[in-house]
Amino acid sequence: MGTYVPNTKEEQKQMQGIIGIDSIEELYSDIPDEVKLNAPLNIPSGMSEMELSKKITNIAGKNKVFDSVFRGCGAYRHYIPAIVKQVTSKEEFVTAYTPYQAEISQGILQSIYEYQTMICSLTGMQVANASVYDGACAAAEAVIMSKERKRKKALVSASTNPMIIETIATYIRGTDMEMEVIPTKNGITDIDVLKEKLNDETACLLIQQPNYYGLIEDGDEIGRILGDTDIKYIISCNPISLGILKTPAEYGADIAVGEGQSLGMSLSFGGPYLGFMATTNKLMRKLPGRIVGETTDAQGNRAFVLTLQAREQHIRREKASSNICSNQALCAMTAAVYLAAMGKKGLQKVATLSMSKAHYLANRLCELDGYEMVYKGEYFHEFVTRVDKDVDKILKALENHGILGGYPLGNNPYNKESKGQILWCATEVNTKEEIDTLIQILKEVD
Repeated sequence: MGTYVPNTKEEQKQMQGIIGIDSIEELYSDIPDEVKLNAPLNIPSGMSEMELSKKITNIAGKNKVFDSVFRGCGAYRHYIPAIVKQVTSKEEFVTAYTPYQAEISQGILQSIYEYQTMICSLTGMQVANASVYDGACAAAEAVIMSKERKRKKALVSASTNPMIIETIATYIRGTDMEMEVIPTKNGITDIDVLKEKLNDETACLLIQQPNYYGLIEDGDEIGRILGDTDIKYIISCNPISLGILKTPAEYGADIAVGEGQSLGMSLSFGGPYLGFMATTNKLMRKLPGRIVGETTDAQGNRAFVLTLQAREQHIRREKASSNICSNQALCAMTAAVYLAAMGKKGLQKVATLSMSKAHYLANRLCELDGYEMVYKGEYFHEFVTRVDKDVDKILKALENHGILGGYPLGNNPYNKESKGQILWCATEVNTKEEIDTLIQILKEVD
């Protein structure tokens, strides 16, 4: 990278003198010597294109591709119409980055604007941003944007995905906010404890809907409790479930967030995924990241611009509540293309099929000796069973038949009773034959 340094040795010496150091190394004096690189990297010699292609193919061959997937836990396998990848793989979309120069970025700006519009329609909110990194980050950003001068405590339901809770804890560590986890009762937020915890210092409450265990929270009751307060109501939602469940707005939420991977993005090892955020007009100026707005040009034609930039960190950093400075533009457009392709009825059908197949799977599992439902409440397309057998042995048996089984909940730090429990998931792509095959395999596991 030395050829990319835009100053000379003499200029570097001059800058060192101004800031009072004798060498570049002094800039890194706070870094422990044991973590510094004191010798050249052991980089192997280069390869030809053919050699590299073969090596990458061998590495990719180590991937385990399952024929059937019955695991969700925040990342879901859904059918993706062919047109989604046909549109999003176009070179002009793949290479687009920051659309600051509006006059030459109308295409990408419009795609973001359409995405924002669809997210608002999906959640019932009035304004959405151009996306953030992932669903957990979206939840954390929502918590931070809820902070006010005297309200600095965030309440988070223990029925939220633990990874989301940990992400929130990481985000607020460098702020003057604090987080408290509200316990669950029968798998959903304990409303009695919640009422006791609300006070003048509470900035927000975040719940997941459907929650980590697949259960449907009493969003209406929580909305009524918070309705007469200044406490922000945040709902982290599964966008597919909104095809048949109430929107966050209908529950009275102030902010809706979630993971958009299920909207047309394939399962992959860590992403890239998509965090969506939407809110009311009242909180619009606190919404982090970018917002694309519609306007008219000098000739009166429809045009698109980045708007409300006065509250973005690169213009008024001292007033910013976030350091988010990019967005998942390609993933956001993928979600928009998926939603456009599916339409209202298509999304409703996906949600209905996912829910009905999950209930069929649950009924079949409970026919087996040693399996029972942990929670009795209503659920969407995920649910938890208790098993009196070795969970690892069960999942290994399924894996040997090309089936990715449910997610073992034994390590959930917010549920000490989760040992021996499995979180199962079914979507519209899981067939009756796949479910019956899974049941037959489990019957043979001792």
